[in-house]
Amino acid sequence: MPTEISKPRSKLVKQSSKSVMSPLVLVLFVSALILTGVIAMAFGHKFGYYRGYQASQKAFEAKNESLQLSAEGIQQLRSNVALLTEQLDATKKERDISLNNLGQLRTDIQDLEVANLQLLQVNEVYANSLIAQGGIPLQIVGAKIQPLPENAFEYRFDVAMLAEDGRQHRLRPKLTLLDEDSLVEVPLEPSIYDIKGIARIRGRFVMPKGFRPKQAKLELVANEEKVEQIYNWQLSSPIDKMPMSLSEIPETDQRPVTDDNSSN
Repeated sequence: MPTEISKPRSKLVKQSSKSVMSPLVLVLFVSALILTGVIAMAFGHKFGYYRGYQASQKAFEAKNESLQLSAEGIQQLRSNVALLTEQLDATKKERDISLNNLGQLRTDIQDLEVANLQLLQVNEVYANSLIAQGGIPLQIVGAKIQPLPENAFEYRFDVAMLAEDGRQHRLRPKLTLLDEDSLVEVPLEPSIYDIKGIARIRGRFVMPKGFRPKQAKLELVANEEKVEQIYNWQLSSPIDKMPMSLSEIPETDQRPVTDDNSSN
């Protein structure tokens, strides 16, 4: 009877030892895996740091090599700096000259404005004095017709009038070209001018093909006054350095017509 009872206890002890050993082996295995992972991570970190350090050192050495200049390179840099300094000084001088010229130009413009206002004031005094004496009748004070390229001509007429009432009036000019048998009326643009003192009639026309005028007639009407003047066709000399195209002379001459270059 005792022998039969001892056998089951032996089997129970063996089963208990097996059940205790299985978790222990599992814990040791997991610990070994964790330790291995930590060692691998540490080694990888150290290896990566070393490779990064080597790369940074190589980059630093390459940068230093690029910064290292020979004596010839240093001399070239000095020459470039000297050249840039010289150019800067020249630019400053040009700036100072430009500023001085600009200041002088402003002064000249102001002087011209003052002189123009003074002249206008004098003209106003003279005009009022003449109006008080009956004014100035309608008259032509200058006339000129000048040849241009492409069979074109430029006309310039200076007309004077001061009415007794001192007011500005409308002036209607008419220009006609005449030969032995026919006449050609030149279209004037503008066709009406305002006059109180001096009116400057300026414009251009193209001569009809084959027409050769002998005379030019200018008619003026203003404030119920009428003036008619006939000129022999005597042209002034062409403009200096006559261009080949009329487009190269975009503006009409606004200068007053003087006695030494009139066409009459």
